[in-house]
Amino acid sequence: MTSNILIISHGSAFMTNALVSSLQKAGFVTTVTEPDIKVIGQKRKETDIYLFYAGEYIFDKADILVYMKDVCAEDEKPLCVVGYDKEITEIKTTIPAKYISREFKRPFDMKDLTSALLSLAEADEERRKGRHILLVDDDPTFLKMMQDWLSMKYNITSVRSGMQAITYIATHKPDLILLDYDMPITPGPQVMEMIRSEHNASEIPIIFLTGKSDRESVLTVMALKPQGYLLKTMSKEEIVEAVDHFFETKKWKNAN
Repeated sequence: MTSNILIISHGSAFMTNALVSSLQKAGFVTTVTEPDIKVIGQKRKETDIYLFYAGEYIFDKADILVYMKDVCAEDEKPLCVVGYDKEITEIKTTIPAKYISREFKRPFDMKDLTSALLSLAEADEERRKGRHILLVDDDPTFLKMMQDWLSMKYNITSVRSGMQAITYIATHKPDLILLDYDMPITPGPQVMEMIRSEHNASEIPIIFLTGKSDRESVLTVMALKPQGYLLKTMSKEEIVEAVDHFFETKKWKNAN
């Protein structure tokens, strides 16, 4: 397990360096940034856990607190806070307690903090792993490739036809269906229509898989009102990032 921690800190170089050293020895990938909205925004995609190392500076950083509240609400990623009582209280006036996974009051024990973050990372990985994706595609090579790419983070079930998908969801309810648009016998749009007509499955998000990226084809796909689409030509990193983004925000960021 490798988790990326973004440490937000200002003016505590010695303690921050000690914290980075301890976390890296525990296997974390760590990045330290100033409380800067632009920089934090650039690191959002690659961050698994946020660690807010508070100081007197936070009393003049209301904009950062508001931004971090929005990040926590949108990304569903753990946020931990280190600080004295008055600093943690100040943070919680803007960031609701429900978004703060752990509080570490200064002075803190470095080993205890590191151990707590390891437990948090494991729990977050289990939460992600608990999500279930149904892959539907008639191409066995593409199906295996997608399963290999996504199974590191998610539970994957693969079927090779629309009718197999209908049979499967009769007794199972995946969190997301990745559905091939162009399949023989029962094409993707027809499968989607059948799924939407099933009372117990009508709300399952459906993302089309398509090999066509021209404007006309994309408009045809989206006219059916799926949650989005994936181009089969996308890289592993792009596909995994797109699926992660959907689960974190419940919004689809299409390839166009």
